Amino acid sequence: MALSRLNIIIMSMCTGLIVANIYYSQPLLVLIAEEFHVSDSNAGQVTFLTQLGYALGLFFCVPLGDKLERKRQIIIMAGCSLLALILAAKAPNIFILKISGLLIGFTSVIPQLILPLAAHLSDPSKRGKVVGSIMSGLLVGILLSRTLSGIVGQHFGWRAMFWIAAGIVFLLMLLMWFSFPQSRPDFKGSYGALMRSLFTLVKQQPLLREAALINACVFASFGLFWVTLVFLLSGPPFNYGSDVIGLMGLAAAAGALGAPLIGRIADKKNPRIAIGYGLVLVLASFLLFFLFQSNIIGIIAGIVLLDLGIQGVHVSNQTRIYSILPEARNRMNTIFMTVSFIGTAAGSGIGLWVWGVAQWSGACIAGGALVLMAILIYATTYKKQ
Repeated sequence: MALSRLNIIIMSMCTGLIVANIYYSQPLLVLIAEEFHVSDSNAGQVTFLTQLGYALGLFFCVPLGDKLERKRQIIIMAGCSLLALILAAKAPNIFILKISGLLIGFTSVIPQLILPLAAHLSDPSKRGKVVGSIMSGLLVGILLSRTLSGIVGQHFGWRAMFWIAAGIVFLLMLLMWFSFPQSRPDFKGSYGALMRSLFTLVKQQPLLREAALINACVFASFGLFWVTLVFLLSGPPFNYGSDVIGLMGLAAAAGALGAPLIGRIADKKNPRIAIGYGLVLVLASFLLFFLFQSNIIGIIAGIVLLDLGIQGVHVSNQTRIYSILPEARNRMNTIFMTVSFIGTAAGSGIGLWVWGVAQWSGACIAGGALVLMAILIYATTYKKQ
C-alpha cells in the first residue's frame, strides 16, 4: 500500500504528539523540585531517566518492527505509554516519578516505528521528502512540548500536564487504529537472532557507524542545552516562570520546520553535504549562547540555529541509512536512534554535572566540545566513503 498525503500528515501528527511525552518534564523541573523538596539536579534526573528509557525502548522494542506487524506493535506500545503517563501524574514522591519517567521514555518509541513504516511504504525517489515531513512533526512535537508543558505547569501544576498527555495518547490510539496502513515484516527468525543481527549490522555498515556517532554527539549537545537552559532562565537576570521558559520551544520550532526542505535536498544531492552545513550551524549556536548569555534575543537566535542545524544533521543521516538494506530498516533505525538517544541522555547528565560546577559558561563550552567531536568524526570518515 502506497502512502497518501493524508497518511503522511497523520503519521507526522502522531509522531510529534507522542514524542512530546519525553520532553514535557523539562520546563517543569523547578516545580517538581519545589513540590518534593529536592534539588534542581535531583529533579533533573527525571529528564535523564526518561531519555535513558527512550534509548532502552529503541534498542529492545524497535527491532521487532522487522519481525512483527508494525501497526499492531504501535498500538500496544501506545497503551503502555498511556499507563506510564498516568503513573507519573499520580506519583507520590520523586522516586516513583523517576521510575515513571523511565517507563514513559521506554514506551514512547512509537515515532521510531512510524518512520521505518513510512520509509517502507514510500516511493524511493520521494523517501527523503517523506522522512523530512514526518521528522518535522517529530521535531515540532519535541520543541512545542516544552511550550505546552511550561504554560500548563505554571497555571495548573506539573501533574496536570501528565494527565493531559495521557488523554492525548488515548485519542491517538484510536486514530492510529483506524488510519494506519498495515505492513508485512520480512524477518522470519527468532527475537534472539533479530537482536544478534544488530551487532552484525554495526560491524558490516560503516555508513551506519558514522551516522550514529555524529548524531550521538549533536544529540548530546541538544540534551545538554535544554536541561541547563531551564536553570539559566529560572534564575537571575531572567527569573522566568515555567510558562515563559516553555515559550523558547516556539523559537526552536522555527528551525524544526526546515526538515522537509532538507529532505528534498537529500533526495536530489548527496545528503552528506547537508550534514556538514548542519554541524557548522550547531557549533555557531553554542558560540551565540556563550557570547549572549544575559541577552534573551541572542539566546533565541541561537536556539533557531541549533534546531535548524540538528535537523540538517539528523534528517540527512536518517535518509542515508534508510537507503541501504530495506529489509532491515527497523534494525538500522534501532542502532541509529539508540546511539543517538544514548547521546541525548549522556548530554543531559553532563549538563547537570557541568551546571553544578561551572554554570552556563561551562555548559556552552561543553556543548561546543561535543559538536567539535562530531565534526572530527565527519572529517576523518570522509575518505572512507
